[in-house]
Formats: sequence, structure tokens, C-alpha cells
Amino acid sequence: MRFVVPLLVAAMCAAMFVQIDADSEAALFSSDRPLTLRLRAPFDDLFARGAKNPDYVVDGSLAYTDSTGRQVAIDGVSVSVRGNSSRQDTECTFPKLKLRFGPHSTDDDAMFKDVSALKIGTHCGELPDEQLTRKFGRLANERAPLREAFVYRLLRLMDVPTLRARPARITYTYPSAQRAPLVRSAMLLEDNDEARKRLHAGDEITMEQFGAADTQLNVADTVMLTFAEAMIGNFDWCLRFTRGDAYRCDEAKPLWNILVFSRDGDRDLALMHDFDLAGMVTGSHFWFSRVLDEHFSETGSRPEVEVVSQVQHTRSLFARRDLDAARHRFMRHRDEAFAAMRESDVDPHGREIIHRYLTAFFDAIATDEAFYRPIVVHETIGYAAADGEEPLCPKADVVPAGTPVSTPIAARGGRVQVRLLDALWHWTGRHRCDAIRQGTVWIEQRAIGTDYPR
Repeated sequence: MRFVVPLLVAAMCAAMFVQIDADSEAALFSSDRPLTLRLRAPFDDLFARGAKNPDYVVDGSLAYTDSTGRQVAIDGVSVSVRGNSSRQDTECTFPKLKLRFGPHSTDDDAMFKDVSALKIGTHCGELPDEQLTRKFGRLANERAPLREAFVYRLLRLMDVPTLRARPARITYTYPSAQRAPLVRSAMLLEDNDEARKRLHAGDEITMEQFGAADTQLNVADTVMLTFAEAMIGNFDWCLRFTRGDAYRCDEAKPLWNILVFSRDGDRDLALMHDFDLAGMVTGSHFWFSRVLDEHFSETGSRPEVEVVSQVQHTRSLFARRDLDAARHRFMRHRDEAFAAMRESDVDPHGREIIHRYLTAFFDAIATDEAFYRPIVVHETIGYAAADGEEPLCPKADVVPAGTPVSTPIAARGGRVQVRLLDALWHWTGRHRCDAIRQGTVWIEQRAIGTDYPR
């Protein structure tokens, strides 16, 4: 049951509730300013049993102070653990949560009007500063949810479909008086079904039901999504672009961290989400040296290499007119993006990280010269020397079209010595070749061009 505490009782119990901003009552996601809440639940029991059983639920309550000073409490809140890798106790000691609300009176509870479920991106754990978790490379402290909330805000500014989010400050209280309340930054995130209703969409399409983007999604939406993933330095996602496409996907998982909803009379709608492993949040990727080469950047910037690799991958997926349209749409919001970064509640180091990714992204798409940089335009062979007698990697000697190349280091006999950027993730699986990914290789000069795609 949801109710408003009578004024007399509220005056006696004011210390039990946390004040929120006056401008935030109209709707839960009406503001980007942090919202303060108090969530009470038996978290010890939930985490002990919910890590292995995502269906395990405990009863809790939520409380806040509205803009008129009324103390609002929401009883009968079902609290469960959510997430995939974050549910592992070796990853997050305080994993992500999901709240489900029962029927309630909207007149008495404007903040959560019509909200039936809500996700919470928690602080995950108590690791110091920029230390990442060992297995998945997650930032496990309260800087992470505020950085991730900013990513959602950034995507909204860019008109990229995603879930709604808002930063929060939550006091987690335990039933036992022996456990002190825990106050941490968090992120409130729209539930999938709530987003479906907001967008007037049909059913959610599961990964088992999904075929490929080229037949189910609008091209313009797919291009925008792909550029957006590059902008935030996110690699924890997968979208099968065409049947047979194997770019970081497989037949079992053609979708990962992408929501797809059906729409009557139109192609399906895709929403990107879940960014706690994005570069803008974590600041770095521990797998970087196994896939990419920081020396491809003249300044040795890893964020630049990450962004360029995904930006350049789009040239193998879409027509030039669609790429240019997406570039134009992003560039229109460049100043807004940097302004939002400066105004955000993200920690100072987090703003520096975000600035690096934003700068790398907009530099990579701003001009035709920057975007249509030299690339392998038709399949060629990578040689160990200019004479072309020995492939650098005999079992993975083919350099596929769409592979970005550096400025030539040397030239001889119609071949050039260059560095390659494995934007297609070609040398990371069964074609693994560290010599090509991390060193230089000789390829035919005529295989390099800028007119790609034509």
C-alpha cells in the first residue's frame, strides 16, 4: 500500500526520510538532478539467495519527501536482484536491484505516478578510486552509477533511443538495528516494460526471435545506435547486422544489451542500454591490448583507438548517404554534449574521461577527411617484408576490406609498411594474430583507399 504520512507523524519522523529537489515531483524522470530516496529491505538475505536465484524476492519499502514537504512512504515494494555478470558475488557485493510496485493511488504519489517497476543501478561495491573488478573490468564504487546516468542523458541529447535514467542518492536501511544504514550514489533506470508502454510499442523481441538488423530495423536508427556505442566507448553489446554476421556475435546471441520492440506498421525499434562496462564509465578496458593497438593513435590514446575502431567499422555496414546523415545528426549536438558534461554531477576524473571520449568521437566524424580515412578497400595479404615472399601470419594472412590503416611508415616495390587497426575484430578468434594487431605489416599499396564505401 502507498500512503502519505499524516503531518503530525511526519513532523516526529522527519529524520527518517531524505529530502528531494522541489522540481522533481512531476515525474520520476523529469529531471537530471540527483533524487534522494530511502530503501528499506533485508539486503543480506536478498544478496545471499538472489545471486543464484534471480526470481528470489523480498519485501521492502521506499520513502521520500515531496516538494511540499510531505513525507511519502511506499509499502509492499518487491525487491529483487537483477543483472547478468554483476550478480556474481566476485563482481558486485551490492548488485543491481529491481523494484516492483503494487496498485496505488496516483493522487497521493505523484513522483511514482503510473510506475509499476523500476531498476536501480547500485554502486556495486567498495573498490577504491579507478580500480576495476578483476573478471569483467567493472568500476565498483559509487562513481559508476553517476557516470552511467550521464551516458543515458548524453544519448537522450543525441536523440538516440534508450531507457530513461536519473542519478540518485539512496539510503539503504536494514531491518536489524545492528546494521547501520548505507548511503550511496545510485542510478534510477526505467524498466523495460515501462519503456515499451511509453513508446507505444508492441512486444519485446527476444534474442531467440531476432533475425538481423537489415531486415528488422530502420537503417537510420541502426546507424545512430552504432555511432552512439562508439561515442561512449562501449563494447559490451551485440547486434547482428545481417544474416551470417559474426562481428562479436554468434548464432545463439544475435542481441546483447539491445532491447528490440515490435511496432505496428513499421520496422522494429531498438534501444541500447546497460553501460556499466562502457569506457565512459570504467575509464579503461582490461582486454584492450588483446584486441586493439594503442600505437595506432599518434598520441597513444586508448579512448581514441576504441572510438575510431567502432566508427570505422560502420563503413563496412552502411551506405555513404546513411553514414553522412548520422554524422550530421551527431554534430548538431556537439556543443550540447560538452555543456552537459560540464554541468553533470559526475566526479572530476569521470568528466575528464568523458571529455576524452567525446573529443575522440567528434574529431573522428567531423570532416570527410577524418571520417573517410585510408582503409583497406579490397581484400589483400599481410606480408612480413616488402618482398612479399612470406605472410606475416600464415594462418591468418588475409587482411579484410574495411580494415583501417595508418600513415605508411615505408614504401617499396608497390607495397607499404603500415599499422592495421582490427576494427572488424578479425584477428581475435580463430584467426588470432598478435603480430598483425600489435606490429607493422606490409600490404599492397593499391589495396588502400578512401573511397569506401563507394
